[in-house]
Amino acid sequence: MKTLHRRQFLRDLGISAAALPFLSGLPDLMGGTLPQRRQRLIIMFSPNGTLPDEFWPEQEGAGFDLKSILKPLEAFKDRMLVLHGIANKVRGDGDGHMRGMSCLLTCDELLKGNIMGGGGNPAGWASSISIDQEIKNFLQARPESRTRFGSIEFGVAVPNRADPWTRMSYAGGNQPVAPIDDPHQMLQKLYGQMKDKNSLVSILDDVRDDLKRISKKLGARDKALLDQHLTLVRSLEQDLKDADKHGQLSHPVPKLDPSIELVNDNTPQISRIQIDLLVNALANDMARVATLQYMRSVGMAQMRWLGVEEGHHSLSHDPDDNKDSHAKLVKINSWFAGEFAHLANRLAETPEPDGEGSMLDHTLLVWTNELGKGNIHTLDNIPFVMIGGGCGFQMGRSLKFDKVAHNRLWLAVAHAMGHDELQTFGKVEFCDGGALNLG
Repeated sequence: MKTLHRRQFLRDLGISAAALPFLSGLPDLMGGTLPQRRQRLIIMFSPNGTLPDEFWPEQEGAGFDLKSILKPLEAFKDRMLVLHGIANKVRGDGDGHMRGMSCLLTCDELLKGNIMGGGGNPAGWASSISIDQEIKNFLQARPESRTRFGSIEFGVAVPNRADPWTRMSYAGGNQPVAPIDDPHQMLQKLYGQMKDKNSLVSILDDVRDDLKRISKKLGARDKALLDQHLTLVRSLEQDLKDADKHGQLSHPVPKLDPSIELVNDNTPQISRIQIDLLVNALANDMARVATLQYMRSVGMAQMRWLGVEEGHHSLSHDPDDNKDSHAKLVKINSWFAGEFAHLANRLAETPEPDGEGSMLDHTLLVWTNELGKGNIHTLDNIPFVMIGGGCGFQMGRSLKFDKVAHNRLWLAVAHAMGHDELQTFGKVEFCDGGALNLG
């Protein structure tokens, strides 16, 4: 007797491809079990550099104090790594902001292009895959870590334009991945096709009746095959009933305020909505990798909710002795730190689905920037702050390096996520020394 794979059976029924991931997630249907240990990676980006004197701890090791910008993260100090001395050594075409943004996660040069940067330095898109997509592909290739999306790219106040200043994720060379900064659009992406379940129930009803009706007209061999079809249909129906009874999702579909508008002054509310959606999606194991991009490089967001009327990028160019601009930049960067803290807290207060501890125990958060310092456009001392667990790093420390290429940092993250066979990433010459030791 011919054996039918259930996924193929669903396709034979004419079920939409969008519905298959939901059905595949039902353990009784596919016979699969959730992996015992999940690892997740979330990379958060904020633009235009930082203020070194208000950001970097003076001390090294475990006994460090947080300065003003990092103060919102005080509750997570024992689960934090602050990494000073990580450098983006990629050069080539494009200006500092372009290379800072589009080489941040790719660690390789920009392609030739006609997008004009500052100082008359044109360039194109990134020339290779970004580390988030590299790790996503690795996890998606393994049945035990494969998820519906693999990765999810969130945005907050990202402008409606596409250029090297607005993209940090790349599926490959010349393949930018756009973040979604509209919560309603993200909700539709994540949950909008749940209605396919109702369509499936209707289709199963029709198929069951059709199979019963024609079975009397078939020979023994074909009738046996149809009986197998009916068995699968009954199994599907039971799986759907079980999903309704026990709840297919670890966390219910979020509800959004339909009146929220994508305008500058709503950025704080949109940020919290996006963070909630992100945590919800990861709790439901829709992805193991995510990015959260605030604004863009050279972003001119006016953070009036902080009492700041000037554009962020303009302020970042003011000289160090401009006390008014300095104070406003402290407010801006502290706000980003507060959103990072909120993300960490949401994960910390959410129990790990089908596991021990909280989601933060199984998630590595990385907060970074395209520049080290805005008014000199340096790609040295790029801000990197990590929070969380699950990757084996020794947390609760402030570490200082001497212009270590960020290629080596991303190699360390990839290895911590199980991608040990990745021996170089981006430009090979910047990988000397291998993965950075954060153990």
